[in-house]
Amino acid sequence: QVQLVESGGGLVQPGGSLRLSCAASGYTDNSNSVAWFRQVPGKKRDGIAAVYFRDGSTYYADFVKGRFTISRDNAKNTVYLQMNSLKVEDTAMYYCAAGKWVASHLDDYEYNYWGQGTQVIVSA
Repeated sequence: QVQLVESGGGLVQPGGSLRLSCAASGYTDNSNSVAWFRQVPGKKRDGIAAVYFRDGSTYYADFVKGRFTISRDNAKNTVYLQMNSLKVEDTAMYYCAAGKWVASHLDDYEYNYWGQGTQVIVSA
């Protein structure tokens, strides 16, 4: 099992920045990809960014390219999502997820382990 705990969400003004953290514990060998997703009530969960540990490849949804950056601190078993130039439409619950045999990195069905989420609100 892999346990994931997100943190770093909060209220920020449009144009501001936040950094989300996803700390992993447990049998982390069960995963080699970690991704961030977000969901607004009543809508489907969207993949935002993912990192593949074996070669460091990163993947981004078009709507966050140039604004969000995913990174990993191996020593801390933590994956970060740096979010800049935030927009009102970025308001959502943000989740991190981990998986081992991931082929489509921004699709939620590829991931076995999920955190509880952290809320991001972008509002003036």
